[in-house]
Amino acid sequence: MSIKLEHVTYLYGQGTVYEKYALKDINLEIKKGDFIGIAGHTGSGKSTLIQHLNGLEKATSGKITYDGQDIYAKDFDLDGLRMKVGLTFQYPEYQLFEATVFEDVCFGPKNQKLPKEEIERRAREALQLVGFPEELYEKSPFQLSGGQKRRVAIAGVLAMQPDYLILDEPAAGLDPIGRTEILEQIKKLHEEKGIAVILVSHSMEELAKYVDRMIVMNQGEKVFDDTPKKVFSHYKELEKIGLSAPAITYVMEELKQRGFPVRTDFLTIEEAKEEILKVLSRKSKEGNNA
Repeated sequence: MSIKLEHVTYLYGQGTVYEKYALKDINLEIKKGDFIGIAGHTGSGKSTLIQHLNGLEKATSGKITYDGQDIYAKDFDLDGLRMKVGLTFQYPEYQLFEATVFEDVCFGPKNQKLPKEEIERRAREALQLVGFPEELYEKSPFQLSGGQKRRVAIAGVLAMQPDYLILDEPAAGLDPIGRTEILEQIKKLHEEKGIAVILVSHSMEELAKYVDRMIVMNQGEKVFDDTPKKVFSHYKELEKIGLSAPAITYVMEELKQRGFPVRTDFLTIEEAKEEILKVLSRKSKEGNNA
């Protein structure tokens, strides 16, 4: 099972003086179980790209298939696709509108015409999956904190039991603790439920820590599509398009340039620390043997 884009192009203002490419000849396949990060500066096309994955936007040209089926075919069930490919926007709290948290999370399964017992079971399970406290189920979603609203919005998508979960800047505007909590919850969902996660983020540190594959967008084009380590090895090219590698990449590169023989393809402080200690230990042994 996969979502596949073949030569997908999307034009804003087609046929007018304001015509502009938002996506240009995108070829991409996302398989069930993937954990993908999408990066790019403002206007790079990343948000437009994810809105094509469940048919919210229609490509100007090209083909998109879900599980081998053309999503633009006349008889294709787009509503069904949007339940299988769930999307939360940059500020998902604006997707909340019911009187209580529990009712809000029940909304998607209700639209799936499921029995009441199944709807409520799914809502409870989804809220538990995102770590939302049971004592707040009957509270108005508009009385919640930013982080709690994010959890409810994500639970609302999870209650439809999607195969793919697309998250557009899910940690935007949260404090560092809130950011870590929501991202760790997303990681847990991926690991325990096998849901494919597509995470849009401007934070290179977050992408380095969580995703297995990175797609970098620039001016509507896909410029990189590889593992985070390989993508960040092109940090100079990333800088040219307004992005950067994680801070630890620059630290390790600086050490290497100063003659300290370390590898530089590390993404986290923990990995870099182990490498530095290993090199120091080796140097110490060499010094003792001299």
